[in-house]
Amino acid sequence: MNDYIFEFPKAWQFNIGTSIDDAVKLFSRNNQVMLDGIRFAVIEAIHGINWLLSSIPWFILILIVAFLGYRVSRKIIVGLSYGALLFFIGACGLWEHMLDTISIVIAAVTISLVIGFPVGILIAMSKRADRVMRPALDLMQTMPAFVYLVPAVVLFSVGTMPALLATTIYSIVPMIRMTSHGIVHVDKEVHEAALAFGSTKMQALIKVQIPQAMPTIMTGVNQTIMMAMSMVVTCAIIGAEGLGLEILLATNRVEMGKAMLPGISIVIVAIILDRLTQGLIKKSEVSE
Repeated sequence: MNDYIFEFPKAWQFNIGTSIDDAVKLFSRNNQVMLDGIRFAVIEAIHGINWLLSSIPWFILILIVAFLGYRVSRKIIVGLSYGALLFFIGACGLWEHMLDTISIVIAAVTISLVIGFPVGILIAMSKRADRVMRPALDLMQTMPAFVYLVPAVVLFSVGTMPALLATTIYSIVPMIRMTSHGIVHVDKEVHEAALAFGSTKMQALIKVQIPQAMPTIMTGVNQTIMMAMSMVVTCAIIGAEGLGLEILLATNRVEMGKAMLPGISIVIVAIILDRLTQGLIKKSEVSE
């Protein structure tokens, strides 16, 4: 009797995990050709991004980042600091690993923007879509990041492709939410004025609502980049190359010094990306 009071009865327990695993594995086997094609295309795209970044001489890339830092802040010291921080990463021997990490982040953020922006608009324009998508977004945002890795590995094996998939799923949520939030909270009087002067709903969306919501949308872009940076490091455990893999290898070998340098490098890249996008947000607010 005590077992039923203090322990949940085993007769009432069920396990759907096995059924889900079987369904995912069955889907993977039945669609292997399609999944291999997607995997090949995505990996080639990431390699293309990496090749493009690698084709830029290291000192030119540092100068570009330093110039962008100056442009968004209007302070020479800020641009010089960004350049010095990137030089530090290269001096640590982690330049190529940094480019690997940035390549995956660029690919994940690009996919998140391409999918998240129109979905955010759809949610803002349709209450029915909002009711359907809100629970899914809540689930995606609160689900532990490691959970995304398992189905990604089952579908695409280990390596860059599952890392990109997991990173995209994890980082797309703020883009959708902030786009929807920005459009919904545009001044109603401005929107109604546009409609009163003969604009269609689509014209009002493109010419009024999206421009007015741009600072909020840019905040979503910033958050998407930051979440992609954090997730791509986690994805090192499934074989994603880059700074995260260096941290993982050093941790497995209990080499604190070797783990610290790529960790600092990730912080540097995240700070630079954050400050540059924050600068763009401020510029968009000023232009309003």
